Order: sequence, then structure tokens, then C-alpha cells
Amino acid sequence: MKSPAATAPVLAPHAPLTDFYEQPGDRAAYVNRLFDNSAQYYDWISAVLSFGMDKFYRRMTLRKAGLEPGMRLLDVATGTGLVAQAALKIGIRAEDLIGLDPSRGMLQQNQRAQSIPLVQSRGERLPFAERTFDFVVMGYALRHVESLFELFTEFRRVLRPGGKALILEISRPDSKIGFALLRSYMQKFVPWLARCHTKNPDLGTLMKYYWATIAECVPPQTIVDALKAAGLREVQRMTCGPILNDYVGRN
Repeated sequence: MKSPAATAPVLAPHAPLTDFYEQPGDRAAYVNRLFDNSAQYYDWISAVLSFGMDKFYRRMTLRKAGLEPGMRLLDVATGTGLVAQAALKIGIRAEDLIGLDPSRGMLQQNQRAQSIPLVQSRGERLPFAERTFDFVVMGYALRHVESLFELFTEFRRVLRPGGKALILEISRPDSKIGFALLRSYMQKFVPWLARCHTKNPDLGTLMKYYWATIAECVPPQTIVDALKAAGLREVQRMTCGPILNDYVGRN
């Protein structure tokens, strides 16, 4: 019998962004290349985007969602390890934490920051057995996957009974003024600052692509519905300000 993920239609987080790549099939390679080439500056850009509050916010959200020492944690789209660092600060042991990401460049940068097991793979195809983890988290990478339903089905598959999934994400502001301000900040100011600070053109392109995925992403209710459709229970969406959304579901 086929799994639900194998039989369900693809639920992409946004339509193809052909200003950046020509065909939908080119997306994954394009995104990986952007992150590979920007990995050494990713922590800096994360701090800039959050006005220096990103580390505190990650720790706060993990605690609020119920992460505790002794749990076995999977950090999907771990990148340079910012969520992993927050989990370690909370008291998760390095041996109980696995980071997973499709970008080799991000994983190499991650390895320089902390000693945790790292796996190069995608969230829609997790290379782990059923009921392996107590907690699965994805930080600000939901917009880069191919199918929300496949991703959440995989989260549920590898979670133990009662385990939790947490997704930290950015959504476009509802107000026209907020939308315009965020667009200007991410499409103009941050790329300009990145060019001045790093001289890396890929970092500016990454920010423009990052904004495009935010602007075109499916609404939060679609994400909530996809979590429920994948079989997760007690699904909640928690907000912080006009753009930060945290989604929690239990297996």
C-alpha cells in the first residue's frame, strides 16, 4: 500500500519563481547553490534580519513548544546550526540531536560551530526509521521545500507517539504598509548592506529570493490545514508581531 505522501498531490509552498530559475525542476539546484555560496555569511544575515534577536527567539520558541533535555531531536534544514545551537543551550545533548540539510556548504559551516551528527538530505525524504524522534523542528525553511504535505507526513512518520513538530516561519504582513516596508528592507536595504559587508553577490540574490518566497507563500491557514491533513493533532499557530509564525503539532 502506498503512503499518503506518495498518493497525495504536491502541495508546494509557492508557485515557481521563474524570475530566478526557468523551470520548476531547476528550483532545488538553484536554492542549494545560493545557500552553498552564502553559507559563511548566513549567521550574520540572520542577525541583521532579526535586529540581533534571532538567537533569543529560537530558544524561547523551542522552550514554549515543549522541548526539554532528554528528548531526541531532529533539526530539519539545520543550515549553519542556529536552531541546533538554541537546542544545545536548552540542554539537549549533542548525541541526542541530528541536523539535516540538502546544502553541503551549510553543513560544512554547521560543522565548524558545533559537534553534532549531520546528514545531507531533504525533509521530504527523511532517512530515518519510524518513531525515532521526540521532537522535529524546521527553522525558516518551509518555503524552500517541494511539498508541504510530504514534508509533514515525514515529520509524523519519524516522530514517536506524542512527539511534537515545530515549524518556525515568516509570513507576509497583512497590511499594505507593512508589506511595502518589509519588501523594501529585504529587497533593497539588506542586499545593499550585504554587498558592502561581504562583497558576495550571491548573498544579495539570496535575500531577494528569500523575499520572493515570503511574498508568494501560501497563507498560514494552508500550512495549518496541511499539518492536520498529514495526521498531526493539536495543531496550533502562534504569532509574534506581524510576520513571525510558529506552527506546532503533536503525533
